[in-house]
Amino acid sequence: MSFRGIIKQCIRGVARGLAMTFAGRQVYEQLLEAGMGINVLVRHGGVDMVFASPNTLTQYRSTSFSSKEPDTLTWLETIPEDAVLWDIGANVGLYSIYAARKVNACVFAFEPSVFNLEILARNIFLNGMQGRITIVPVALSDLLGPSFFRMSSTAWGGALSTFCQDFDQHGGKLNSIFEYQTMGMTMDEAMRLLNIPAPRFIKIDVDGIEHFILRGGAEALIGVESVMVEIDDGFTEQAEETARHLRNAGLTLLRKCGGDAGRQYNQWGVRGSA
Repeated sequence: MSFRGIIKQCIRGVARGLAMTFAGRQVYEQLLEAGMGINVLVRHGGVDMVFASPNTLTQYRSTSFSSKEPDTLTWLETIPEDAVLWDIGANVGLYSIYAARKVNACVFAFEPSVFNLEILARNIFLNGMQGRITIVPVALSDLLGPSFFRMSSTAWGGALSTFCQDFDQHGGKLNSIFEYQTMGMTMDEAMRLLNIPAPRFIKIDVDGIEHFILRGGAEALIGVESVMVEIDDGFTEQAEETARHLRNAGLTLLRKCGGDAGRQYNQWGVRGSA
């Protein structure tokens, strides 16, 4: 067992011991509350933000905010004031919050992970963006109805999950360690059934099923001016189908931006909108 594994086992043993008495449970609850109260202050583009960072992964997301996806941040800064942005795969909401704070966008943050939703809600509240960001806790796909949401991590801020499929962001087998059934719907059904306004801008980062989501968005894409979508060109089915749906919507591939883990962000838009 690794040193980290030994530490984890020791902490679990202490936690179980504390939970056996009333006084121990009080200590345990105070520790949990203190951990959830750890925040990281971030300043970017003249905007001050604060992000809940109760674990290593959320702290990494906070501290690498300016460097992890600089092209995404630049793209968000081009969104006009009050424009509707759909952040599909919002995770814990860092980019939703930046769009709402920086350009006063009207954001709909789609995130089905029960573990990320708590941090997403906390981040929205910490930054006073309750009036600009709406959480939509459903999975988008190409169907309406329940299916399995499979996750490779249960950590706050975790990614690499999929809905109604069993592959990862590269098209390989997802290493699922946790799953549950939840509701899914298409982009078009989100507008019709949930009365969500049509997007002018869309950011999609869902680790592999981007093409399934776009498959169910013919109506939603009609008035879209720009899309930032993460793609693995080596995942041919995903890359080709994504491009086909966006071209059918009248959009043009404007540029390919830096990404990570073999993936890149593709910016699509109306010619001249870059």
